[in-house]
Amino acid sequence: MPADILVLTAHPHLEHSRVNRALMAAAAAVDRTEVRDLYALYPDYLIDVAAEQRALAQARLVVWQHPIQWYHMPPLMKLWVDEVLGFGWAYGHGGHALQGKDLWLVASTGGPESSYRPADYNRYHFDAFLPPYEQTAVLCGMRFLPPLVLHGAHRVTNAELDAHAAVLTDRLRTYPDWPEIEDLADCVACEVPDNARPSLALQEGA
Repeated sequence: MPADILVLTAHPHLEHSRVNRALMAAAAAVDRTEVRDLYALYPDYLIDVAAEQRALAQARLVVWQHPIQWYHMPPLMKLWVDEVLGFGWAYGHGGHALQGKDLWLVASTGGPESSYRPADYNRYHFDAFLPPYEQTAVLCGMRFLPPLVLHGAHRVTNAELDAHAAVLTDRLRTYPDWPEIEDLADCVACEVPDNARPSLALQEGA
């Protein structure tokens, strides 16, 4: 089966991460996946935008696999979003390259699930930190799938990690036949008006 799932792994210190190394290895063992370790590919933070866009174009499912750092993605993953998901390619006027694809967040947190509560130190349920991910997907015409999250990554047992990696493997092998997404509506891209980028509109009209 040709690779139709793109897994983008972003961990600044993967050699020290038992959890994310195990999840990346589990994803790489699935025949239909292409796994790209962004920190290994771009240690200088100079992203090959054309190469990343080619990889995205071939995928039906795009997976962002990373630890949650300061309630968001690691810095190289954010730079990847800034540079690769360009106006006129991923969104905006003429930007339909990702329309109809799925985006899936596979994340780990240092804090336990119980810390993501109003009465605990993270103050909010974990879902409160997801809107930027979901809106990024929607702006690009992608469907944002229910995330797979492993909380308390520093404390999980080997058995718990193995079970979590098995869920990841099963989801990748069986995509898109997941019970939890059967009733999800197809995503319709947010239409960005041409005058949202007036400087570009003026350049095109010149």
